[in-house]
Amino acid sequence: VQLQASGGGLVQAGGFLRLSCAASGRTFSRYVMGWFRQAPGKEREFVAAISRNGGSTNYADSVRNRFTISRDNAKNTMYLQMNSLKPEDSAVYYCAADENYALGSDPMKYDYWGQGTQVTVSS
Repeated sequence: VQLQASGGGLVQAGGFLRLSCAASGRTFSRYVMGWFRQAPGKEREFVAAISRNGGSTNYADSVRNRFTISRDNAKNTMYLQMNSLKPEDSAVYYCAADENYALGSDPMKYDYWGQGTQVTVSS
């Protein structure tokens, strides 16, 4: 499966953005999907994950109640609605997919990755 992330940009603290991840190549609903982010000089960190049918989700503590992950299998697209953004949310955001890993937070266990989209939150 090929993944293409989009929707990043520059926003003020307290603002919002919606990221999208478009998938192509294989049946999108086969995959558990996740969002990760990586700031300069830091390791890639888990943000959120969603099950194949969208019925289950998992969030990092740092984004819970501010971010919402969702997917539309008919459109082969996953989303990340980011509200109440903080400067510490600034990073390159990546989408990832795996057929078997159940909503996990370990980036090493996701087999497919998109190219990343930059999110910058100004204070």
